[in-house]
Amino acid sequence: MAQNPQNPLIVQSNSSLLLEVGNPLFADARNAVGQFAHLDKSPEHIHTYSITPLSLWNAAALGLTAEDVEERLTTFSRYPLPRNVVDDIKELMGRFGKLLLESDDEGRLVLRALEPDMLRPLCRHPQVAPLVGQYIDDSRVSIPPQFRGLIKQALIGLGFPAHDLAGYVDGDPYEMSLRSVMLGGGELAIREYQRQAAESFIGNENSPGGSGVVVLPCGAGKTVVGLYAMSLLKRRTLILVTNVTAAHQWKREIMDKTGLRDDEIGEYSGEAKEIRPVTIATYQILTYRKSRNDVFLHFDIFNSQNWGLIIYDEVHLLPAPIFKFTANIQARRRLGLTATLIREDGLENDVFTLIGPKKFDVPWKDLERQGWIATAKCVEVRIDMPTAEKLQYLSLTPRQQIRLAYENPDKLRVAKEIINNHSNDNILIIGQYITQLEAFAKELDVPIITGTTANKKRDELYKKFRSGEIKVLILSKVGNFAIDLPDANVAIQISGSYGSRQEEAQRLGRILRPKKNGEQATFYSIVTRESKELEFAMNRQLFLTEQGYSYDIRYSEIQ
Repeated sequence: MAQNPQNPLIVQSNSSLLLEVGNPLFADARNAVGQFAHLDKSPEHIHTYSITPLSLWNAAALGLTAEDVEERLTTFSRYPLPRNVVDDIKELMGRFGKLLLESDDEGRLVLRALEPDMLRPLCRHPQVAPLVGQYIDDSRVSIPPQFRGLIKQALIGLGFPAHDLAGYVDGDPYEMSLRSVMLGGGELAIREYQRQAAESFIGNENSPGGSGVVVLPCGAGKTVVGLYAMSLLKRRTLILVTNVTAAHQWKREIMDKTGLRDDEIGEYSGEAKEIRPVTIATYQILTYRKSRNDVFLHFDIFNSQNWGLIIYDEVHLLPAPIFKFTANIQARRRLGLTATLIREDGLENDVFTLIGPKKFDVPWKDLERQGWIATAKCVEVRIDMPTAEKLQYLSLTPRQQIRLAYENPDKLRVAKEIINNHSNDNILIIGQYITQLEAFAKELDVPIITGTTANKKRDELYKKFRSGEIKVLILSKVGNFAIDLPDANVAIQISGSYGSRQEEAQRLGRILRPKKNGEQATFYSIVTRESKELEFAMNRQLFLTEQGYSYDIRYSEIQ
């Protein structure tokens, strides 16, 4: 018998949730389930969520219980809950907190088991045994402090995530506060969701903070969340970013929105090695080593100062070696900022254990409706391959086929048509293959930025684009990362990294900053029909359709 036929939620026995968008209770139900279920798809009418071990452990880390989850599902479910789903929720959430990482009265790091019988068998496991010290009693074993992160990785791998309550070192105090009026002019107003995000990370007595991830779309002001957290903690801060351009952007934002002076902000990159109270370091310099088997030369920066906060910008792009070192600094407060927790390498568990649980997120479409990010239209233009290339395509290896489809010469013609139709707009052309991009730059007579472009030249071109002196700019994969181009309102994607949903999100994000006149942003993808590129394009679309965007499919001609 139906529980309540008017309710918006259907809970299925495979732990998936179907949520009806048009139902009057949709918003309440979405807010209720979003804390313990992962949003898989969010197209127009039905949103799909999945309840996973990681989503449940994330909820448990935020203080939810299995009873809370069952109550929320019952409140909004159209039908009675499948018994196996309820049992699985209790089983999985019951595992979180059975193992606690704590600091004891003698200052030791201790792993404590609430069920003493499980401690010794777990500690004998080959992945755990090298990380434990001396047994204190039947329920406690000491853990060397440098293994705090590694033990959490090992235990979550065995299906028993440890609840880390060992606390954090305060780090050296350093006064920093936000300006009321920005250097660039205008009042600095922290948006409510930015305030909530930062305060969720900081935590309180009822919900301890200090480590975690804030998920907000590109253009929604993740940098401001970081700055607000810095102003609340008032500690020496290390900020890790994707590249030098992002480092310069962070420094501009810090100077514009806080009272910090230029000489209080250091850059640690291939261009400079400055250690200051607020230091911005690039992932590239931190992962640099002379050879594959050599040591990472710059990891000492993590311990060069008594940092009170480490901010990981674009945490979904965090290189694996940084995870390795992050495991060694679990006593530092850690804030991850990202537009998506999707990782193409499948290391979401490492983000959870080493950076922290997801503390805050807001659906992209919600911020679009509220006017905090630009409304966006996604258009996929499907074109045929010229006859000669089509005949050649059939005889190539899969990798060669992919490249030939991506570099379809007819894409240039379509790109020209799009540019002509957007003659008054600020246009980014983004792609994967340098030879293709250089050919576009030459034919269109527009500037190009690639990985080999000197940082000084990049900054100069970005500045000219922001000012409107340049209307069309071509970017290689460097365009995937944190660059602040607030006036870009058209993006043309001509090639990409196979089926990367993560990349699709980053590229759309380049044009989502709110426009002065509230105009719409348009994201074009030019795709070759009857090729593997089209298969990849369908996967790339997945993330954006999950966020509620729909694609307008067009063929050959731009209307």
